[in-house]
Amino acid sequence: MEQTFFPACVPPAERPDRGWLFAFSGDQLLVVCGNGGPAIPSLDEAAALSLPVTVEHYLGWSRQHGHCYAAELAADTQPPPATSLSGLRQLYGRLDEELLWLGGRAVQVVNWRREHRFCGRCGSHNRPHAHERAMVCDDCQTMVFPRLSPAIIVLIRRGPRLLLARSHRFPPGRYSVIAGFVEAGETLEEAVVREVREEVGLTVGNLRYFGSQSWPFPHSLMLGFVADWVAGEITLGDDELEDAGWYERDRLPDLPDGLSISRRLIDAFLSERAVP
Repeated sequence: MEQTFFPACVPPAERPDRGWLFAFSGDQLLVVCGNGGPAIPSLDEAAALSLPVTVEHYLGWSRQHGHCYAAELAADTQPPPATSLSGLRQLYGRLDEELLWLGGRAVQVVNWRREHRFCGRCGSHNRPHAHERAMVCDDCQTMVFPRLSPAIIVLIRRGPRLLLARSHRFPPGRYSVIAGFVEAGETLEEAVVREVREEVGLTVGNLRYFGSQSWPFPHSLMLGFVADWVAGEITLGDDELEDAGWYERDRLPDLPDGLSISRRLIDAFLSERAVP
């Protein structure tokens, strides 16, 4: 895969002429409203808006979009005229896809910085490291890097059918594949087997790695797998799911949109010739 974004934490010596500012009030991204839909403000537009920036971070450089910065706005920020604040999920399909995922990178950096102003070991103030994406304690020199929570997501096949499940958190009628966080001491494969057993009571095998996706809600790394049903009947094991079942390709419920790797897993299955 060709690299299109080059992350960095040390900004250019001079403010670039071409670039974008991903400015957040809480988890809400400030966008410029126009006839073409919402847009990320350029550095020049952001300067003209006189935004109340409390902390700014350099993210890196995009081949297509230029230099990218993230900013935390004051907590009581009211969007200036011709702008609005929006959640990233609500901008799916309305923003350029790379800009959307750069916004996901930006909000994770902003939230990490906000949540690590003080050292978790001794309670002293942290300061940004000069050359790395890290916070350093003034007193005990403990370094803290942005946190990621690894999670597995798995499509389970049983011949020509796939398993889909419904969480209480989903929109009405929505079904997706099984997912869950990796526990301390587990391998990814062990997490897949455990999550499937706990959530739907099935035994799976023949695990194949599918791909990964950064998932900034709030700071996950989703690692996708495909697995085959080995044994067991569907038994909901906890309060996470309200329904699950086997589905044929031509009889599917409402599915996730293309934002998530879950839909990529499902579409890959649907694109294959039916398994006998």
